[in-house]
Amino acid sequence: MLVDPADLTAADHLNGAREMADAGRPFLAHLLAEEAARLTAAPATAAEIRATYPDPNLTRTETD
Repeated sequence: MLVDPADLTAADHLNGAREMADAGRPFLAHLLAEEAARLTAAPATAAEIRATYPDPNLTRTETD
């Protein structure tokens, strides 16, 4: 079944972010969480979502 992306809710995106994080796909989790945060009306909740799924490009550490 095809779903129109415009019909997805913040909860749908957040569920997808959890699934991607569990699957070891942190960047996709981050992107889905960003969309969930954008769709969330409460600023504190949006900030919590963003803190839970930070951009892995900004948080990873380089090793030799």
